[in-house]
Amino acid sequence: MAPPPAPQTMKQRILETADKLFYLQGIRAIGVDTIAAEIGISKRTLYNHFPSKDALIAAYLERRFVQPRPSDKPPAEQILATFDSLEHRFAAKDFRGCPFVNAVAELGPADRAVKKIAIAFKESRRVWFRDRLNELGVTNAEALATQLVLLVDGSIAQDLVRDDPAMARAAKEAATVLLRNAGVEVDGDAAKPAIKRGKRAPQ
Repeated sequence: MAPPPAPQTMKQRILETADKLFYLQGIRAIGVDTIAAEIGISKRTLYNHFPSKDALIAAYLERRFVQPRPSDKPPAEQILATFDSLEHRFAAKDFRGCPFVNAVAELGPADRAVKKIAIAFKESRRVWFRDRLNELGVTNAEALATQLVLLVDGSIAQDLVRDDPAMARAAKEAATVLLRNAGVEVDGDAAKPAIKRGKRAPQ
């Protein structure tokens, strides 16, 4: 029998609460007073762990900076599976887009710390695509990786506007065309039923 999970530290509780509120309601809309009240602590206690709201915002974005898990699947399958994962995310009721784009849009490009984290995240995703393309022997992996990232970001924007998870499937079809045009053999993918908004994907 697995041991019970360790209780959260106060710092973890603060960060998890900030993560939820910042993502769902917006960074500017949520102050440290709201976060402290949600947890039931004083602002002083919060500041003992995060000296400023800016420090808490940076920690929130760094928490969201998760690298894709290593996979034994073929590189092309890994690339296209990215769009399947997006479709599942789009279908969740609490999906509010890319937290890094949201942060830059809210705080503006003048907030260099936030912009630096956002650029690092986006570049890490582009590099991940590039590395998979290099494994496939694609000639111009750099350019194609950038195009795939644009499909990812474009599908997120379309889903937010249209409230339609099928935008990820459209992006996947476009990605399949790009891969084939680059000489990658892609297995035919039978159409799947579109995932409806509000139904979470199985874990």
